Amino acid sequence: MIQRLRTLSLGFGLCLASAGLALGVWFLFPSTAARRVIDKAPAELAPIELKGTEGAAPLTVTRIAHATVLLDFDGLRVLTDPWFTEKNHFHQGEPLGIAFKDLPPLDLIVASHAHYDHFDLAALAAYPNKNVPFLVGPDMAPQARAAGFTQVRELKPWESWRQGEFTVTGVPARHKVPELTFMIQAKGRSVYFGGDTLLIPELLQLPKMFPSIDLALLSVNGLSVFGEQVVMNAEEAAELASVLGARVAVPMHYRFVGSWFTDTLVLGRNGTPERFVAAASRLAPSTQVRVLEPGQPQLIR
Repeated sequence: MIQRLRTLSLGFGLCLASAGLALGVWFLFPSTAARRVIDKAPAELAPIELKGTEGAAPLTVTRIAHATVLLDFDGLRVLTDPWFTEKNHFHQGEPLGIAFKDLPPLDLIVASHAHYDHFDLAALAAYPNKNVPFLVGPDMAPQARAAGFTQVRELKPWESWRQGEFTVTGVPARHKVPELTFMIQAKGRSVYFGGDTLLIPELLQLPKMFPSIDLALLSVNGLSVFGEQVVMNAEEAAELASVLGARVAVPMHYRFVGSWFTDTLVLGRNGTPERFVAAASRLAPSTQVRVLEPGQPQLIR
């Protein structure tokens, strides 16, 4: 009996050692997944005509992947929360709508927080114009400068930055790490970029400060880490769209996948773009919702 127990114990120990070795190799070596780009651009959507914005310039929004969005204010281009590469436990879960090398010249970059999937400095280090203004959230400026960018500004909540036709205001946020979201204004248009914040009371102040919001970019997957929610879910995002009085809302941050380990044991999700559409029809009926495929432009005029 003792010998049998020893044999079973040895076998169990070898199994644990093998599993530990496999897990260790899995953590140490990054994913070799290649960067993916869509084979062809999806068909353009019909323009959204907005009332009460006479004289405002056309605005085009193109979702690239995750929370990476290209905004075009009639020739002034803004890139949000850039993420173009992949590594172990971090995958977009969808093709890139625009490859990094195919980005148009940018007039502004904004990044809400220092998580890799929103602040991909490995990719940004190759961007040729290091003089482009780069607005960041808390404690991110040194990293952006180390990547070579020269016009880096770390905004505080409710602080505004103005340059040329841009006015960008930092908006409070709450996430797993310090974060800032942004109200971006140019050429008569106002866009709220929500990063991946939770729905917090401070956001209820936005309509008083910005009574006309053309577009809200809102995360909807309700991501949780070890059971703690760290991102708005679809219904909360729809509630925020209603509070903002946003004329148009585009959901984002809903295809991200990690790995078997993180998706099974660490992360939870509670929200889809389809749920956001359904919730917005009830909670924000005056908001036009567009679910955009990667690379699909939506013109607002």
